[in-house]
Amino acid sequence: MAAKTTSSQPAARNPILRRTTATDTESSPSTADASPIGSPRQSASSTSLSSLASADAAKPATKHYGKLVDTYGNEFEVPDYTVKDIRDAIPKHCYERSYVKSMSYVFRDMLYLAVTFTLWHNFVTPEYVPSKAARVVLWGIYTFLQGLFGTGLWVLAHECGHGAFSPSQRFNNVVGWVLHSSLFVPYFSWQISHGKHHKATGNMERDMVFVPRTREERARSIGRLAHELSELTEETPLYTFIHLLGQQLIGWPNYLLTNVTGHNYHERQREGRGKGKHNGFGGGVNHFDPSSPLYEARDAWLIVMSDIGLGIAFTALYFLGQKFGWSNMAVWYGLPYLWVNHDCLLVAITFLQHTDPSLPHYTAEEWNYVRGCAATIDREFGFIGRHLLHGIIETHVLHHYVSTIPFYNADEATEAIKPIMGRHYRSDVSEGPIGFIKAMWKSARWCQWVEPTEGAEGPAKGVLFFRNRNGLGVKPAKMAPPS
Repeated sequence: MAAKTTSSQPAARNPILRRTTATDTESSPSTADASPIGSPRQSASSTSLSSLASADAAKPATKHYGKLVDTYGNEFEVPDYTVKDIRDAIPKHCYERSYVKSMSYVFRDMLYLAVTFTLWHNFVTPEYVPSKAARVVLWGIYTFLQGLFGTGLWVLAHECGHGAFSPSQRFNNVVGWVLHSSLFVPYFSWQISHGKHHKATGNMERDMVFVPRTREERARSIGRLAHELSELTEETPLYTFIHLLGQQLIGWPNYLLTNVTGHNYHERQREGRGKGKHNGFGGGVNHFDPSSPLYEARDAWLIVMSDIGLGIAFTALYFLGQKFGWSNMAVWYGLPYLWVNHDCLLVAITFLQHTDPSLPHYTAEEWNYVRGCAATIDREFGFIGRHLLHGIIETHVLHHYVSTIPFYNADEATEAIKPIMGRHYRSDVSEGPIGFIKAMWKSARWCQWVEPTEGAEGPAKGVLFFRNRNGLGVKPAKMAPPS
């Protein structure tokens, strides 16, 4: 199913530039007419949360790209509006953040966790449920429910990291550090790398998550001859399933430990911390080492604070395991944790927010902030997505343009920017939660590498689209002979 788009005309274009703060918190509507610009020295591994966008971020497209074709075969046009257009269209009250309202959602999600645990612990017992098989099923339901509620808290900590939780970033950081640490997420470490992702979304050299391989990179990784031969036969559905299973089970810890799916241009880190370092085990690029090239020297104490938070959480879990037994802790906490950080929630959500046959990626020369934000897609997960997961699936495009708008105002803000984005707004919501699950399979089959539209010349070579070896959608271009 091709992505749904709106069709209104973009508003007038009148670029205004500004520089964001290091915490990426546009705290009031007074800055709503501004767009981020890059740091004076571009660095693929720069860790300042000021924008990594280029100084051209607010300028409309003036280059001629010719005919660009996405994976579905639809013609694609480079976005031609500005961040000012987007921010001016959003009602001012959407920018307002409330301590009370945000904390009420924290308490609500914690209440869900507590009530569910109490009910299962007291009543899903041999006394009330004699059948062991029935108890196994019910405790399986428990782990899934607790995974959903835990993911809700994860999303609220994510709001804290962006400054969308309350007007005080100090308050945000305290709440976010506690919540994320309790879920074994390094709060500040992830906040910094995730902020860089927001400032370079869709940039093949700077993005920090789900950066696809180019066709040449893929060919080099498996051998050029093997790559060309593989295009003669379909990749089996079994292989796709195994790949998806591995992605869901180990994708999140692998990302934290090795920066897999992030960019691998660490030699450009401005302080020289990336020399000789690379993604992968033993490469020196991870979210726990204060000397990692993902961060600057000034960030080191924040990385240590993140590690301390994890240490406290591990210590608490150890004593709980000693007191109540490790088998109990595996069910009470371990399996719900897997649902939160692995199986079909965190990794699946992030993957599908940035991977779709309709989405482009850009080389560094053709990327800017507006284009990167438009290279995302909204999906729909019904009651679970909108109520339990605080709309993180349904309003992601808006979140990339203005990450400080709290989730409870995001639906209204999304509707406000649709006329500005027009044909560039993308969503895939037709089948709700079933469509979301189907999209996992479709994206894995359709989106294997990126390359320019066949016959692209000049700047069009810098606009890349997904292609695959399964004969799905637009066929890959003919590979040039090796140089």
